[in-house]
Amino acid sequence: MSLFKGKTLMITGGTGSFGNTVLNRFLATDLGEIRVFSRDEKKQDDMRHEFQAKYPELAEKISFYIGDVRDIASVRAAMHGVDYIFHAAALKQVPSCEFFPVEAVKTNVLGTDNVLTAAIDEGVETVICLSTDKAAYPVNAMGTSKAMMEKVVVAKSRQSKKTKICCTRYGNVMCSRGSVIPLWIDQIRAGDPITITDGTMTRFIMSLDEAVDLVLFAFEHGENGDILVQKAPACTIKTQAEAVCELFGGDKNAIKTIGIRHGEKMYETLLTNEECAHAIDMGNFYRVPCDKRGLNYDKYFTQGSTDRNPLTEFNSNNTELLNVEQVKEKLLSLAYIRGRLAEEEG
Repeated sequence: MSLFKGKTLMITGGTGSFGNTVLNRFLATDLGEIRVFSRDEKKQDDMRHEFQAKYPELAEKISFYIGDVRDIASVRAAMHGVDYIFHAAALKQVPSCEFFPVEAVKTNVLGTDNVLTAAIDEGVETVICLSTDKAAYPVNAMGTSKAMMEKVVVAKSRQSKKTKICCTRYGNVMCSRGSVIPLWIDQIRAGDPITITDGTMTRFIMSLDEAVDLVLFAFEHGENGDILVQKAPACTIKTQAEAVCELFGGDKNAIKTIGIRHGEKMYETLLTNEECAHAIDMGNFYRVPCDKRGLNYDKYFTQGSTDRNPLTEFNSNNTELLNVEQVKEKLLSLAYIRGRLAEEEG
């Protein structure tokens, strides 16, 4: 952790699932301070008590800042002396963003612009912004706002000079706050059938730890303006539901299809066909470099390049599709799932 020694890390939206995972992973390292920035004082208070109980000798390294990314003054006030930022604050629920699209714009687009403007002004070394597969070929308000967020990231990177700005794009994070697996477990325990939208729908799946791994990869290997993607596997919603049923004693034959919700897609895309044209394969990850051409297109009449990567669109239908046993194995690697199973045994 020498990269972080004595440094100050700020996490926007830090009381969410991602922020909690970062704290659990890095609080015991040589980081000097972790600043949790969010607008929910109740979640901050809960988090403060939790980490004081869990890490009494380290909890003083956590600082809590009430504020909102929509308000650049509150962002600036929390950013003095910050070295690195993980920007996770966002409106993420697809249906609610469909009903309140302007609210999604205020947080996901304008909020990101505020964070990056303040970071550049304060001389922050590195900012990693969290995006989603729904930003690629977006069909809903949440994805569209995140796509615009990515455009803001790339545009700001062209003028950021000393501040490195990168973006990570990832798929469904299993058992994160508001995700479907905790709901299914509660339905099984209540004796109700599991409800799914469409069994043939496919989704990329990853754990919270893998989401943090992607951010760290971007932190260490990303260049200014990059979008970075993990080569995640996927599965159908039916496969995921059956895996949860087998682990928690649910009836697979009673799975109930309720239909697609507002703004949902049948499959998600992590890299568009256009991005694949210049994506760089980095093993377990893809890196999409920033297009550094200027607005002077005249020179491309005399010089240019027609080379492109043979890679085509990377989506949840053409990646590795996991079966029920493989999904169960992935689920059992999650502390949340092990904890819920332990409750039953207890």
